[in-house]
Amino acid sequence: MTDSLDEPVDFAALDATIPIFPLTGVLLLPRGMLPLNIFEPRYLAMTRDALAGSRLIGMIQPQEAFGRGERPAVYRIGCLGRINASVDTDDGRILITLRGVCRFSVTDELLTTLPYRQVEADYAAFEGDMTMAANGQIDRPRLVTALRSYLERQNLPADWPSIEAANDEVLVHSLAMICPFAPSEKQALLEAGDFAKRGALLITLLEMALMERRDGSAGRFN
Repeated sequence: MTDSLDEPVDFAALDATIPIFPLTGVLLLPRGMLPLNIFEPRYLAMTRDALAGSRLIGMIQPQEAFGRGERPAVYRIGCLGRINASVDTDDGRILITLRGVCRFSVTDELLTTLPYRQVEADYAAFEGDMTMAANGQIDRPRLVTALRSYLERQNLPADWPSIEAANDEVLVHSLAMICPFAPSEKQALLEAGDFAKRGALLITLLEMALMERRDGSAGRFN
C-alpha cells in the first residue's frame, strides 16, 4: 500500500485516547515531518490500527534513555503526529511519515490487551501549536551564525538558499528534530513554553556544542 494524506486536523476533534510510540532521542514538533521505519510486531499492529482509524500516533520519550522493559516510564509531554504517508514493504515493514500536529500531556495510561500502549491525552495547554508561529520571534542571524560554524567544523554541506528561504518555524523545528542532541535536551526543546523560548534554547544548545569543541572535547554532535 502506498498513500499520502495531508489534510488539516481539527483541534476540537483530537482523540482523547491515543497510542504512543516511545522512542529515545526522537523528537516530533508541530508541522515537523518524521519518517519512521516500523518493524516490531507491536508497532506494526499500532500502525495498522492507526491507519484504519484517525491515523494519529503519539511520539514520546522514555524517561530513562533506552528505557528497559516493555513499558518504560515515559515523560509527561509528547507530540501527536498524523500519518500522512505510508508504504508497505515486501519484507513486512511499514514506512510512514508523521506530520506533527500538537503536543499533549499524559493524564493516564490505559490497561489494555492490545500489544501497544495507549494513554489519555490532554491538549488544553497546547492549542497554540495548531497555528504556525509568526516570523520575527527568534534571533535568526545568531541562529544562522551558530549553524554555519557548526556545519563548517563538521565539514558538512548545507543548502543555504533553502535555509535562508525557510520561515522561522520550519528552520527551528527542522534543526531541533534532526540535530543529535541528548534525549534530555530534545525533551527540553519539546517542552519549551512557546516558540520564542524554543528558538532561544536551540541557539544556546548549538553555541554550547561549539564551545565544547573549542575546549577540545568531542562535543554532542559526533
